[in-house]
Amino acid sequence: MKTGLHQQTSLRQDLRINPRLYQAMDLLYMPLLDLQQHLKQELLGNPFLELEEPEEETEVSLSEDGAEQEKKEKEKEDEPNWEDILLDDGSDSGVPPRDMSEAKEYTEPVSVETKGLSEYLREQMQMLDLTPRQRLLAEEFIGNIAEDGYLGASPEEIVAGANNLLQQYADESQDEKGVEPYTLADAEAMLRIIQKFDPPGVAARDLRECLLLQLEARNETGTLAYRLVKEAFEDLKAHRWSDLGKRFGLDAAEVQKVADELAKLDPKPGLQHSPANDAYIIPDLVVEKIDGHYHVFLNDAGLPRLRISRTYQEIARDKKKFQGENKDFINQRMNSAHWMIQAIEQRRQTMLKVMNFIVDRQRDFFEKGVEYLKPLTLREVADVINMHESTVSRVTNEKFVQTPRGLLPLKFFFSSGLSTTTGEDASARSIKAQIQKMVDGEDSKNPLTDQQIVELFAQRGVRIARRTVAKYRDQLGVLPARMRKRL
Repeated sequence: MKTGLHQQTSLRQDLRINPRLYQAMDLLYMPLLDLQQHLKQELLGNPFLELEEPEEETEVSLSEDGAEQEKKEKEKEDEPNWEDILLDDGSDSGVPPRDMSEAKEYTEPVSVETKGLSEYLREQMQMLDLTPRQRLLAEEFIGNIAEDGYLGASPEEIVAGANNLLQQYADESQDEKGVEPYTLADAEAMLRIIQKFDPPGVAARDLRECLLLQLEARNETGTLAYRLVKEAFEDLKAHRWSDLGKRFGLDAAEVQKVADELAKLDPKPGLQHSPANDAYIIPDLVVEKIDGHYHVFLNDAGLPRLRISRTYQEIARDKKKFQGENKDFINQRMNSAHWMIQAIEQRRQTMLKVMNFIVDRQRDFFEKGVEYLKPLTLREVADVINMHESTVSRVTNEKFVQTPRGLLPLKFFFSSGLSTTTGEDASARSIKAQIQKMVDGEDSKNPLTDQQIVELFAQRGVRIARRTVAKYRDQLGVLPARMRKRL
């Protein structure tokens, strides 16, 4: 084997993605609100882009020609020196540079007062006459209460955490004697105090304790409901009405009636004070039925319309005035502006192509409802509109369309299918809708079993396995037949 440096030639293929291609893919992915923000940033960063304002047509009479001419000459005199502005990068005047990466839109901060569960519990704690030692333990409990109101740690863990804080305090204050550590009895006593806070059921360790706390807050500790939850909660969850009736010497129907009242209690009391998430959705597309035909429109009226600045174009044509870095800057910004306008138009056309195909394919859904939704995959759409599957995925991701059937995400129209005896597949989403309709219309005393639902689908020409029915039923939040039965 020879040692040393050697040279050799070889051929290989590398896939290199143009940065503009990345940006084009990002534009396809962006929802309407994000795209609006992005275009505003581009306007700030590229002087060759400007907003396209609607042209106002004005009629000028012959008698006003002189005044108009004089007005135009005055405006020309007042017009700034665009060449100086173009060559000035803003470094001396304190103006932000026109680099897109540094351009930021100023947003006026708006303070919104929101009070979460922790703040609400601390307010109640402040009204109690607690020693600093008790207050520290109470803070440790409140800090371990989850958003839904349940205690997220055991009393032993909370004691360990509180004692750790006490030890840190002793080390910082150099107190050799230290502070007496918390005991489990201290934690249990503090937990009982916090469990009396509002909302009822807060700081519970499980659902059973949460329901008991709510019944205690309503002074219903001597009721049958309280006994059922405290003594036979597992049977209650399993809807064993007959067994409970025999155990407590009651009629099974009476037990079920009590269970119905228990179902009105709040299983997650903390969510009453969870911060409101006001998610406003602006549809990217609109489907309207006009004269019996469905038409697709882009909802981009609020989107900035971009065009190449005519003033900067005229300046850029004089190539003798601009050399070196200035010339590179002009060419870069001009090309970037042209490309951005083309990319926005390509995004518009792609979205229209995808939505028009969806409307044609899902016409029965728009006419009759979700039960008639047909199976559809991203690959099918990609093959028809001659685009890659990943492109269709980006177009449909986080996009919404306003239709006669309501506001829907574009992903709603895509689902797998089940075979039928007619040879035409049925959408999984439509199967779920039919299961829900069957359950809603069933006899409550004799609810449909999964096997009976399979047989009903077979009568409609749909082949579906019982385990598939059970899976879809779980996804719909529908209980098994035994637990849906009413006495």
